[in-house]
Amino acid sequence: MIRINENYTKLQASYLFSDIAKRVAAFQEANPEAEVIKLGIGDVTRALPQACIDAFHQAVDDMATEEGFHGYGPEQGYAFLRDAIALNDYQSRGASISADEIFVSDGAKCDTGNIQEIFSTDAVVAIPDPVYPVYLDTNVMAGRTGDFEEGRFGGMVYLDCTEENGFFPALPDEPVDLIYLCFPNNPTGTHATKEQLQTWVDYARNNKAIILYDAAYEAFVTDENLPRTIYEVEGAKEVAIEFRSFSKTAGFTGTRCAFAVIPKELKAWDADGKAHSVHTLWNRRHCTKFNGVSYPVQKAAAAIYTDEGKAQVKELVSYYLENAAIIRKEMSALGFNLVGGDNSPYIWINGKTDSWKFFDRLLNEAGVVCTPGAGFGSCGEGFIRISAFNSRENVEKAMKRIRKALA
Repeated sequence: MIRINENYTKLQASYLFSDIAKRVAAFQEANPEAEVIKLGIGDVTRALPQACIDAFHQAVDDMATEEGFHGYGPEQGYAFLRDAIALNDYQSRGASISADEIFVSDGAKCDTGNIQEIFSTDAVVAIPDPVYPVYLDTNVMAGRTGDFEEGRFGGMVYLDCTEENGFFPALPDEPVDLIYLCFPNNPTGTHATKEQLQTWVDYARNNKAIILYDAAYEAFVTDENLPRTIYEVEGAKEVAIEFRSFSKTAGFTGTRCAFAVIPKELKAWDADGKAHSVHTLWNRRHCTKFNGVSYPVQKAAAAIYTDEGKAQVKELVSYYLENAAIIRKEMSALGFNLVGGDNSPYIWINGKTDSWKFFDRLLNEAGVVCTPGAGFGSCGEGFIRISAFNSRENVEKAMKRIRKALA
């Protein structure tokens, strides 16, 4: 008799964004004439930068000739993209990351979920609360937690992020092995200073732990005093893996390209206390289970590092940050406490009521979709997240509707 992986039965009935989609679908079925504005899921709406489009077209033309055709590429990514990433995203900021420490993939969501496979199933995992659901659910699937009771999984170390601590987690009271951190944060939109990250790097070094650092939104950091990568922090290469994505940076949500950085200094240990290279382990996993991102997509991604690409990406990011500023201004004027939206595309708002009730009110009375904070963890209860990823026209219209509904 074939048996299932029973850890899957511990998961909640459905994924957060599936629940949202069902409620929106039900509303639209009941109100077929209503125009719904979606400011919930972090999906971009603007076209790819022209530099990416041009590179995409050229790469497709390459594939149309025998001389330019590319079949299977290197699983870790083509050198032209890895070199550009290393130079522009790291070395230019004083972080000594080399091209061969970069692994190109089809999404940071995949990487942050898959990375846990190379660590022991009894590893103690710490996650912030509220948190991007993928971090938690993939560890549940792997069997690292107990059952779900009173809003949390047993065996998981939760790091509370609240208004009182500025939504930055305190160090755990107990030893942990894997630590998920995300800055600029999804969902709260807050960022961490270099000094704050240094405390986590020091903790990881002292406890032989590894930080899984999600920096998918680093392009939205405009404050030069804030770090764009954890490798700007002393000692981080010994204890941190960083995940990046072109999805929000250059509108690649439907094109799919991202990368993970695994420094060669990073070590993990077996049951006998022998140290192993995490870089080597991930390379083995990556080559076994992944056949690489397509040549045209990687050429398009590399184009964002050209002078034209950099300017176009900056304009794209600025557009969404201007949307965020509009949302911040309007929701503040309505009397809500909020964070995020200045170095992040997300605004985290204290809704002063049950998260799902506020979600339903905005949907039913304003035709606007947000994300209920409770879906990100128990510390998210009472909050909502509003995304800046939409057109200027829709953002302004949504704010006008919300103002009318909540007046």
